[in-house]
Amino acid sequence: MVKKIDEIDIQILGLLQENSKINTKEIALKIGLSLTPTFERIKKLEKKGIIDNYTININNHNLGLQLEAFCQVTLNTHIKESIIKFEKEIEKIPEISECYHLTGNYDYLLKITIKDINHFKSVIIDKLTSINVIANMHSSFVMKKVKNKITIPQKNTFYPIL
Repeated sequence: MVKKIDEIDIQILGLLQENSKINTKEIALKIGLSLTPTFERIKKLEKKGIIDNYTININNHNLGLQLEAFCQVTLNTHIKESIIKFEKEIEKIPEISECYHLTGNYDYLLKITIKDINHFKSVIIDKLTSINVIANMHSSFVMKKVKNKITIPQKNTFYPIL
């Protein structure tokens, strides 16, 4: 079920996505509401499940994780048991930060964050190849992040309005 929001909710969401540590008073000042209605709107967005959780972005390069790769995976069979097995095994691999089940030429897209090419080789050989439901893998390395936005667009052409 689609949850409906208004322009003020969109502004609040945008501010929280830019900085999840922003306090309610700062949000209220920026959107032109008083503290109590702003607080109530945030709580309503949380209760509706529109705000799922609050997170931080980590600079992987500053932690020594210099390389990112995307790995496209095809399973050898598409039965329910194979899909469940694959997804459970992927959850156990800490270097895989994102996993998407896809339509098209590949079944899954994995985002792998690693220190270097030797670390990548270790993930592939020691971890992924041991998942016996994988038929094929194709990897590409990130040369440069051109756009990495986690925020929603602020123009209201995408959202249902109350």
